[in-house]
Amino acid sequence: MISRTCLALTAVLFCLPAWAVGAGDVAPAWAGTDAQDREVSFPQVLDGRPAVMVFWATWCPYCKAFMPYLEPILEDYADQGVKVLAINTREEPDGEPRAYLEGLGFPLVGIIDGDAIAADYDVRFIPGLMVVDGTGTVSWRRESTDLPPGRTLSEQWSAEVRAALDAVLRAGP
Repeated sequence: MISRTCLALTAVLFCLPAWAVGAGDVAPAWAGTDAQDREVSFPQVLDGRPAVMVFWATWCPYCKAFMPYLEPILEDYADQGVKVLAINTREEPDGEPRAYLEGLGFPLVGIIDGDAIAADYDVRFIPGLMVVDGTGTVSWRRESTDLPPGRTLSEQWSAEVRAALDAVLRAGP
């Protein structure tokens, strides 16, 4: 005889999604305010071009290690119109996301106060990292890791982002 506790636990486990948004899913639409206080809407911001979406915070050591790797990605994919959508989430009260984005020194769409967006995407850890095609379909989403933050992991993520962008661009519109 199965206990009520086992049945309840089984029901809870089957109701939990692996990801709210994963590869092959159409990413949820959202609107947010960028670092210059302008309204940005997704997927309209894509303008038919792929993008790297990164959910980040100023306090996150993984984010600090990875964010500079976005600049060479943008440079290498500039002819294809690839964008970076940097969505600030889980920020500490004394965090300065606008100053951090400005300090990066390369063009990206920086969304401030993206907690609701992160919740819609079921971002459980940061940086939440994914690639979307020009229609807003997720082509790749980073898995969790036990590796420490730093150059090796950032280079791995950079290579994975590039591979996902290459696949999206090969597939075409």
